Amino acid sequence: MSTSSTPASTSGAPSLAERLRADLNTSMRARDEVRTATLRMALTSVKTASVAGTEARELSDDEVLAVLRTEVKKRKEAAEAFAGAGRAESAERERAEEAVLAAYLPAQLDDEALSAAVDAAVAQVAAAGKTGPSAMGAVMGVLRPQVGSTVDGGRLAAAVKSALASSAPR
Repeated sequence: MSTSSTPASTSGAPSLAERLRADLNTSMRARDEVRTATLRMALTSVKTASVAGTEARELSDDEVLAVLRTEVKKRKEAAEAFAGAGRAESAERERAEEAVLAAYLPAQLDDEALSAAVDAAVAQVAAAGKTGPSAMGAVMGVLRPQVGSTVDGGRLAAAVKSALASSAPR
């Protein structure tokens, strides 16, 4: 087994994938069925992503976070579908799995900070001559690197659309 040291890692802190594996072992010992099943599913998704493409590789923490965000989104959508179909027990299971996975994601920006970032980006793009709904792509291009994974894409897009609609010339 080869060990690779990554200069970006902070003082030997375990990678996110290693943390998921360790937490899986802990949940198995504690006989926490929902957590165990959820972490197994997450690690399977991480493994699938690591072998996708031309050769297998170890995923970075950012890539593992992207996989976890996708899994959280799937759980949220499934919970809504189950709730809409009157299957409350299945919806609750999906919400419990979503909560387990969400604990590994970075904290989300609050509404006030998101609004301030969106307003600044809209002003920046407006200064370049782009306004109204047609400036959506430009504003998102400015915001995405700034907010990174601290805002759900749908929430960010909705905030930008709202800000652009209110700033559009009438």
